[in-house]
Amino acid sequence: GYYIAGIVDDTLPENSEVMGIPILGGSEILKEIYQKGIHQAVNGVGAIGNSAARSKIFTMLAEVGFEFPTIIHPRAVIEPGATLAAGVQIMALCYVSSTSSIGFGSVLNTNAVLSHDCTLGEVVNLSPGATLAGGVTVEDLVQIGMRATVNLNLRIGRGARIGNGATVKADVPPHTVVRAGTIWPLHV
Repeated sequence: GYYIAGIVDDTLPENSEVMGIPILGGSEILKEIYQKGIHQAVNGVGAIGNSAARSKIFTMLAEVGFEFPTIIHPRAVIEPGATLAAGVQIMALCYVSSTSSIGFGSVLNTNAVLSHDCTLGEVVNLSPGATLAGGVTVEDLVQIGMRATVNLNLRIGRGARIGNGATVKADVPPHTVVRAGTIWPLHV
């Protein structure tokens, strides 16, 4: 239960609407909004292919003083014992298993699965249908594509990108790109 005051966007015209929600203006009005008593913000940038863009938005909002609520769709399942940091967004039909931990500003998009004992770092993006088996550690600023699968007890390094439909069977080093539809490591 939150009230949406409006959308701040540098590319949409002020006084227009998106799905009935008013565009308040661009980022230049953030301080004014905060001073008027709105102290919570939801980062709507998905940062497809570029988690650093999402991270920059969080930094800009935090510098003004905004706090970041954790948003959970009512049709998502979060098991007891899971830990969710501020700014986490969990969409419809997601499943988060017990003893999993989701770091600041991460997004679990529609139908993503996070099995037991997984740890997501900050500003991680699990695309629709991404599935992580148990014991997976995902470092900061990682994007895992649609319907990608990560096997048990693996580590995905900081800034890595896993393409749509990829299957990960070994640790992925930081900043590595695993191409869509492939099996990692490539020599398997």
